[in-house]
Amino acid sequence: MHPPVAPIDKIAWLHLRDGKILSTRSHGKDRYYFPGGKREAGETDQQTLLREIKEELTVDLAPASLDYAGTFEAPAHGHAAGILVRMTCYYAQYTGTLQPAAEIAEVVWLTYRHRAQVSAVDQLIFDWLKEQRLLAE
Repeated sequence: MHPPVAPIDKIAWLHLRDGKILSTRSHGKDRYYFPGGKREAGETDQQTLLREIKEELTVDLAPASLDYAGTFEAPAHGHAAGILVRMTCYYAQYTGTLQPAAEIAEVVWLTYRHRAQVSAVDQLIFDWLKEQRLLAE
């Protein structure tokens, strides 16, 4: 028997505009993911999110505007069965111009009808945002 594997720890930025949510697609991937990423050793949620968003989208999140949205857990897309991802999500304001950088190939605005095109954990968040009446059909 193998010991349980700890979930993949990710921090994500939820940015909504006019009922649509900002999402990204990495080079070579077939699914959209919320911007953000994995924590580096010793980083706080805030440090991880500020670094990842700057690297991926070339914008600066306003640290004082970070607002915890929720933590969601689901099977990790593209990983072996039983591997989970735990995504801690924040809202935040930003300065700069959103543009894809680093591993990001595309930046898109999605509505609930795009749910099938996102990862399992993002689908949970899509459902939650729809229940909150924040995400348009």
